[in-house]
Order: sequence, then structure tokens, then C-alpha cells
Amino acid sequence: MPNLRTSVTLFLLLAAQISFWTPGVSYEHFLTLSGYLAINFMSITMVLATWPAWLESPLGGLDSMYKLHKWTGILAVVFALTHWLTEMADDALETLFGSDRSLKEADFSGLLDNLQDGAEDLGEPGLYLLLFLVAITLTRWVPYYYWRYLHRVMPVIYLVLATHALLLAPLKWWQQPIGLLMALLIAAGAVASLQSLTGQIGRSRRYRGLVQAVRQTSANITEVVCDMGKRWPGHQAGQFALVTFDRIEGAHPFSLSSADNDSGQLSFHIKALGDYTRKLPRKLRSGQAVTLEGPYGRFDPDSGRKNAQQIWVAGGIGITPFLAALEKRLTNAERKQPAITLHYCTAVATSDTMVTRLRELTEQLPEISLHIHDSSQGQRLAVNQLQIHDSRVDVWFCGPQSLANALRSGLKQQPISLRFHQESFKFR
Repeated sequence: MPNLRTSVTLFLLLAAQISFWTPGVSYEHFLTLSGYLAINFMSITMVLATWPAWLESPLGGLDSMYKLHKWTGILAVVFALTHWLTEMADDALETLFGSDRSLKEADFSGLLDNLQDGAEDLGEPGLYLLLFLVAITLTRWVPYYYWRYLHRVMPVIYLVLATHALLLAPLKWWQQPIGLLMALLIAAGAVASLQSLTGQIGRSRRYRGLVQAVRQTSANITEVVCDMGKRWPGHQAGQFALVTFDRIEGAHPFSLSSADNDSGQLSFHIKALGDYTRKLPRKLRSGQAVTLEGPYGRFDPDSGRKNAQQIWVAGGIGITPFLAALEKRLTNAERKQPAITLHYCTAVATSDTMVTRLRELTEQLPEISLHIHDSSQGQRLAVNQLQIHDSRVDVWFCGPQSLANALRSGLKQQPISLRFHQESFKFR
């Protein structure tokens, strides 16, 4: 289910579109309203797929933008399916609710008539392809490697359905605000589709560099150090980049585990969570080309509310953004920094190199209180171990979703003003 931010944004988008609608009850009203909402939400989905930088701040980062992209896509499919079912039940609905001739599709002649017939014929197969692509995206039946190529067909499907909507919309809409809104959204969606088809999405934020070092720090974690030179624009602690080591495999999101030091050198700690990441230690070598897109993200552990207790919680590889934040604090040691309680949950503390690194950093940062939770010793982090002592609490979390859910549930029972910050890397 969408979170509160996404739900509110979806409601506002729906309300804005409905505000241009002239209410009525007829077969044509149901048909055109469902089609209008379907193509509008498809257009918004296409625009969000380009990851416009100007939307990152108001939407709360790229991960939040993707969640909205996912749900606008789901709503588009729901309304498109409703549109199709309404058309299939035209006789029954006309008998029940009557007909409104003013909402009949535009009647063209000549070339436009032929285009209209073609657009009508392509609408149904376009819907089937859309349903198929959305289904494999949500169910994850297809491995990422193949899915990313299939997903590239989406802009073509959109352009077909946009043509269907433009040619079959009621003629009187084009003299009304509702037609202007739909036309503007379709124009934006068409531009976004062309950007996607020509590989322009994210191009201005891509930087080429070299892999400087590859170190397997534990059985399932690989540290990769990249030298991006002076081209890299710099990053904030807590941000991530879309990293391409292999053009065929494509880009994958990884958190930056080092603070920016103006040298262009940065590092990632990558956990073996699938076939691709398991093969990285064998495939990567020093001197190999790498492409980074970014930096992205609004997960800044040092940007909490003033006069609020700051608690950082990391689970496993989720410690990487906090490593960067700790390094950043060391480079600004002369500044007064707020106290932080850092909880790190690990499977086996004795063999976890992250524990050693954390202790090295926190020993130099007296304002950081470090707590290690070793699950091999039965140490499971719970809300009562967070050491809450203030009425205002900011929790910065990066780790397994199950742990996030448990902490959120427990924190809701506490009489505190809570802000729970978390980013998601589920990009499909």
C-alpha cells in the first residue's frame, strides 16, 4: 500500500483532474471519464519515469518519486481497464443510464477518419500489452535483466494509447479546460516517451570513471572504490548512485559509503543479495570502466529537527549511509554536532568488518553512542532498547523492511512526536 505522502499526492492529482470534469450520468460519461483519467495518469507516470530533478525535493527523493510512479501506473491501468469494461457493456449501460450525444467521439473524414479507425483498433491490444507489462513488474515473475528490456516497450504503448485518446475524445473538449489539461499532459508524456526511447533519461547526471580497488571485506560484502576524477559533482552523506559496471546488465542503485572529500574518489559496500551482486567480486577489477548516475536521494541523517533526539538504526548493509555520515562528521570535527544514538544490527558481530570500522569512527566522535546488536547472540533490537528520553524523536533507518515495520509499530505506541526517515531501493 502507498504511504501517507504518496496517498496524499495521488488524492491531489485525482482531485485536480476531476475538478475540470462536468458531472453527469450516462454511458458516455462513464466511458469518457474512465478514459480521461486513464490517459492522464499514464501521462503523469511517463513524466515521473524521467526522474525530473525539480520534483525530487517536493516529493522527498527519487525513491518517493518512484513509489508515486508505481501507483500512478497502477491507477492508470485500473482506469484503462474500467474504460474497456465500460465499452464492452455499452448496450447494458445505455439501457440503464441513457446516452449523451454531446460526448460522442469526434467525427472526422478523410485521413483523420482513417487514423481514428486505426487508433480505435490499436486501443484494445495496447491495453493488453499494458496489463501484461504492469503484471510482470508488480509480481516480479521476470528477472530484472530481462524485465528492464521489456519495460522499454512502455513508451511505445503509451504513444499508441495517447493517440487513441486524442483522436477519440469528444470534440467539444477541445474548447474546454478539460481538453487543455489532457492535451498538456499528453504532450508532457510524449516528450517523456521520446526521452526514454532515445536514452536521454538521466544522461545529464551520468559520469564516467574507473574502478580503483575491489576488496571483499567479508564473505558476502564487497567494497568497491571508484575514481570519478573532477567530473563528479560531489554528494551528501546518505545519497546513492545508479552504478553501471556492465552495460548489458545495466544500472543498479547502491548507497555511497564514503563522505565526499572533493577528490572524486568514493566507495560502495555491496552485499551479495542476488545473482548479479554475488558475481561482482569475480567480475570487477582495478582499472575497469564504471558509469555513475546521480547522486540521488534525500536521506541525510544530519538534517534532523533541532531539539529532537536523534536515533540512527542500521541493519546489515544498511549501515553504509551512516558510515558516510560519520566520515562527514570527522571532516567537520570543529563544529558542534548534536548527540546521536547509533544502533547497528548484525548477524555475527565477531566476523563483521563493519563493526570494526564503526568503532574506529565512533571512538573519534564522542557525541556518538554506538550499540551493537548481534543476532547470533540472540540480541534483537526492540523499541524499548532505543533509549528514548525526549518527547521529539527523529529516527533514521536503513535496513530490512521487517525490522522497520516492527520499530514503526512499536514507536506508534510511544507518547512522542516522531519522524521516521527511510528510503527504499525497490525500483520495480
